[in-house]
Amino acid sequence: MASEDTPAPSSASFHLILGSSSVARRKILTEMGYKFQVMTANINEKSIRREKPEELVIVLAEAKADAIMSRMNISDYRKDGADPTLLITSDIVVVHKGIIKEKPTTKEEACQFLKGYSGGHVSTVGSVVVTNLKSGKRCSAIDIAEVYFHEIPDEVIQNLIDEGVVFNVAGGLLLEHPLILPVVEAVIGTTDSVMGLPKALTEKLIHDALGSP
Repeated sequence: MASEDTPAPSSASFHLILGSSSVARRKILTEMGYKFQVMTANINEKSIRREKPEELVIVLAEAKADAIMSRMNISDYRKDGADPTLLITSDIVVVHKGIIKEKPTTKEEACQFLKGYSGGHVSTVGSVVVTNLKSGKRCSAIDIAEVYFHEIPDEVIQNLIDEGVVFNVAGGLLLEHPLILPVVEAVIGTTDSVMGLPKALTEKLIHDALGSP
């Protein structure tokens, strides 16, 4: 439920499940004032392909929700008198020069990604899917942001790769990292969108999912 500092979407109580192991998403949802349970989908994302990034991130977020729900006894969540439980899943990709960039899998790929961003810009295309486990209602939407970079020094790229953090994020782009922040020229959109869970959109979808089916 939302804290006293964050207006609750309705007067009725509800529960949240965050379907992600992302530290950034957990941090963002906590900042929004919510308490939540964490579950992970453990799907093979590479087996799901779409040409358009907007379609890809939606089907991946929906697949994550479906995978998590397949391990649940959904009838428990639909009992009369039970408070609604909302499952939040999401996905994000980086698009650079028209090419979709997901999590880099090798040091060479991570280096190629980051060198390509130097002095240029990328778009992040993210999705949020909120599923009401009681009503079955599912709401989804896309959020897009742009990040412009100064030149990224080779030593910064190497340090990021040595730390290994770039392998856990789409496009190897960890906007909040102290090595990356100084080389970010501008963000068109919101930082939380680039980090994988746009607050305003998530709040809207929570409201929508609690509405009538």
